[in-house]
Amino acid sequence: MTVTEIEDDVVVTLHSTLTDPAGRVIDRSDADDPLIYLHGHDNIVPGLEDALVGRQLGETFDVVISPEQGYGTKTGETDRVPKAELPKDVEVGMEILAEDDDGDETPYWVVAIEGDEVVLTPDHPLAGVTLHFALEIVSLRAATDEELEHGHPHEPGGHRHH
Repeated sequence: MTVTEIEDDVVVTLHSTLTDPAGRVIDRSDADDPLIYLHGHDNIVPGLEDALVGRQLGETFDVVISPEQGYGTKTGETDRVPKAELPKDVEVGMEILAEDDDGDETPYWVVAIEGDEVVLTPDHPLAGVTLHFALEIVSLRAATDEELEHGHPHEPGGHRHH
């Protein structure tokens, strides 16, 4: 089956440049490392996924995503934890996954290290930032049954989680 436009259960490969409102580059894919995701499975921020619906192979376009449709607004919440409870290589900016009693993981980011304590926030580093994407749709294909079952695309030649 040939796929010509983006819809649920399509594996999308695209090149993207993400900038902040001042035009500073936050992230950029390149020819050797494009962004690959499974559409309709919450692999990317909601606003970007919504903006890609119906886009076609080969399209090049720009999209602006509000914080609410990107990484959310800043809550300003912080928690302090003993440094000894975290990995020895903990550093500011690092993402830490905390597991609750049900085994669910919640991401936190290190915002400061103060003596024997580490200050964490649930706010993603891009929370509160309006995201500007320059995009090019490079390839589209139907997802495999295994990809649909797992909820994300697999690399060519086999399954590997990152």
